[in-house]
Amino acid sequence: MQDLFSTFKIKSLELKNRVVMSPMCMYSVDKKDGVATDWHYLHYVSRAVGGTGFIMIEMTDVEPDGRISDYDLGLWSDEQIPALARIVEAIHKHGAKVGIQIAHAGRKAEDADVPVAPSAIPFDEKSKTPRALSTEEVKGMVEKFRLAVKRAVKAGFDTIEIHGAHGYLIHQFHSPLTNKRDDEYGKDLTKFGREIIQAAKEEMPAEMPLLMRISAKEYVEGGYGIEESIEFAKAYQEAGVDMFDISSGGEGQIAAWGRPGTHAAYQAPLARRIKEALQVPVIAVGRLDDPKLANAIIGNEEADLIAVGRGMLRNPYWTLEAAKQLRKEISVPKQYTDGFRF
Repeated sequence: MQDLFSTFKIKSLELKNRVVMSPMCMYSVDKKDGVATDWHYLHYVSRAVGGTGFIMIEMTDVEPDGRISDYDLGLWSDEQIPALARIVEAIHKHGAKVGIQIAHAGRKAEDADVPVAPSAIPFDEKSKTPRALSTEEVKGMVEKFRLAVKRAVKAGFDTIEIHGAHGYLIHQFHSPLTNKRDDEYGKDLTKFGREIIQAAKEEMPAEMPLLMRISAKEYVEGGYGIEESIEFAKAYQEAGVDMFDISSGGEGQIAAWGRPGTHAAYQAPLARRIKEALQVPVIAVGRLDDPKLANAIIGNEEADLIAVGRGMLRNPYWTLEAAKQLRKEISVPKQYTDGFRF
């Protein structure tokens, strides 16, 4: 039987357990230069010390105006590589694997003077109206993703995750709510995402898996649901995605009738649907910080990995504590052994 502390392997990525630190923005870059700081080092490495098998570095952007805020990480310059490579090296020393989420915020780039998007539609009445990218600019954006992935590989990451969820740029292209274009990127809503996936694969070692986070449901009137997300996920899988990270929401105004649940594991059924429809490994996320619940989702084969967000923010040693509660064997740092004896 599989459980939260079973090993997992996909291509060259071998994990000692199935716990993922979910990517969460820290908004902690100094001097607005996009370079990881000592805070990022301590934040991520402490979770590796805490037993997490797979750590996903937060949303890291392909250009300065692609960030949610000016205090987010970037990979648009070679100067940003060394600080990330230092984090990767330290995480590896503590037995964990590490990926990085590559992204562009699109119309949700709050500090950009004029955000960009597929179409000139603001996120809400308080947001700036974005400028629609020209066809050539869209192609240029694909190349920016390519170069960011190339830098991530150079920094030593074990895998790459493309961010296609939460209302950011790729999501904006594949959502009919926000893509009103009449060019090739409007006639085929997955074309932008597929070209980014293909560009990423060209820069990655053949055995390195490519992950993609998607919002499987939009919770907004006129938005897409699970059946539509299954179809666009198939297109992304055919383009080269090896594993999906299943979230939801983030696009358009959320109507009261469509507001997502706040109960534990509310997104897990979406992960299971994608897993079954595409026969592809998936990561489940969303209020899964109860170890027994997380363990059950793995045991019931609803998902292959469990991403923990809030629980990891509260406790960098969440994984060690989960193993203790579940009475599972796990390697504990010798300095902490007395705290985890049964």
